[in-house]
Amino acid sequence: MGRRDELIATYAEDLKTKCGMVPDMALLEKVTIGCGPAIYDADASTVAATQAGELETVKNNFLVKKLGLGDGPHLMDAINAVIDTYGRSETNKYRAVVYYMLVKHFGKEAHYA
Repeated sequence: MGRRDELIATYAEDLKTKCGMVPDMALLEKVTIGCGPAIYDADASTVAATQAGELETVKNNFLVKKLGLGDGPHLMDAINAVIDTYGRSETNKYRAVVYYMLVKHFGKEAHYA
């Protein structure tokens, strides 16, 4: 099993145990691949939910640019809902897991088809 496969297994476990979701493994793999080399960097692989600038980056770079969603307060509401689902006290909120939940939230699975 390669490093990426190990990380995907970790992300799937987080979705099951911390978020109460049964992950679509094919979608999770595609979202993880879409994150690029960031998944291998300790800092970049996680989302710092307490930093407003980090959440703005998720909104602008992922939701607006990558998924093509129109900007508005509903985007930050969705990010906060995902963070709440993951658990605000959870120290390691993996970027791929957050992005996966946002894709599911907005019904943008076809973007990764």
